[in-house]
Order: sequence, then structure tokens, then C-alpha cells
Amino acid sequence: MDNKELEKKLFYAFDHSDLLFRALTHRSYLNEHQDKKLQSNERLEYLGDAVLELLISRKIYEDYPDLPEGDLTALRAKIVCTKTLSEIAKELELGKFLLLSRGEDEGGGRDNQTLLANCLEAIIGAVYLDQGFEAADKFVKKHFLPKIPVILGNNLKDAKSLFQEIVQEKEKVTPNYKVIQEVGPDHAKIFTVGVFLDKKKVAQAEGRSKQEAEENAAQAALELIK
Repeated sequence: MDNKELEKKLFYAFDHSDLLFRALTHRSYLNEHQDKKLQSNERLEYLGDAVLELLISRKIYEDYPDLPEGDLTALRAKIVCTKTLSEIAKELELGKFLLLSRGEDEGGGRDNQTLLANCLEAIIGAVYLDQGFEAADKFVKKHFLPKIPVILGNNLKDAKSLFQEIVQEKEKVTPNYKVIQEVGPDHAKIFTVGVFLDKKKVAQAEGRSKQEAEENAAQAALELIK
């Protein structure tokens, strides 16, 4: 792995390169390298998720003093969701640097939205441990702030509510959501949820919680009907 190439894309140079290595290590990679004492990126992802949410919360609170609490919550949710995280991860070409098992790689892991989102959160956690809160704040501002005007330009209403309004008006039915699949350990499950109109599946999507998977499925459905 070329640390320098990735650090250039991240606009960040690690003092402790082992943190970057760990942030890129998917748990599947450990299965094929049991002779090495490696850790997956799951703990860093947990930390990065908390750091990102706090930094984004503070930033939009300061920058948008007229937004009510409900809109702040909706805006934050759209900024830190899997879709936005994976978009940023793809812009940074993180998939190219992910450490995956052969099977996960061949199964399209390098383009998997959830894996990419998790990796980006792990990198934020790694930056925080490497150089502290200010460094993490600078990193988040660099990569996330350009997304905020775009998100604000769209409807802040969550995708589930918006999709329900549209289909109730046009089809006179209410969407329902079903979990199609759950994979992974309890602390890092990935849910696949389908959104249905009566018995017809309109779209499906993944998420790191049932709620997020439902929101992503609704967003996928909205993109289809557009």
C-alpha cells in the first residue's frame, strides 16, 4: 500500500502510519492473514462515527443560526449518512486502498457503499487518535463542507416521508419496508431492506441500521421515480 499516494488524496499526513493501515483493514482481510496480529477497522469506525457527528453538529449549529432543531437534525443526518460518506470515499478513491479478503474483493467490496462509508469513518477516527481533535476538525471541514450547500439545496425532508407523500398522492397506498437480509456480527451488522408498494418491491438498499437501510431504500425508490 502506498501511504503517500493515499495521504496526498486525504490532504493529511499521518504521524503514526499503523493507524492508517488499521483504518483500511476490513475484518475479512484478517481471515486470510491470521499469522499476523492485525486489527480490523471496526473500533476506529466506532470512534470516527462519534467524532464526525460531533464536528458536523457543531459546524452546522454555528453556520446556520436560523435553522430550527428539526432541520438541523435532518441536515446532520443527510451529511453523515452512508450515501454521503460513500460519495466522499469514492472521490478519495478509498476502494483502491481497502484491505479485503479475496472473496470480498471479487464480490465488489471496493465499490460497496457500506464498506466505503465505514472506512471513511475509521479514517476520521484514526486522524483523531493521530493528531487530535483540531486535526480531525480540519479533515472533516476539508472533505464534508462542500457537500452541505448541495444537501441544503435539496429537500431536507427525509426520504421516507417524501416517498410516502408522493406514492400516497399518486397510488393511494402506503409504502412498507421489510428486512431482506442481515449480515455481520452484532456490533457491525449490515441490513438490506426492501421498500414495497403492496407486494411489489420498488427498491432495496443497505444500511448500518434498519432505520438507515429503510431511508436508503426510500432514497433509491425516489431516484427511480424521478
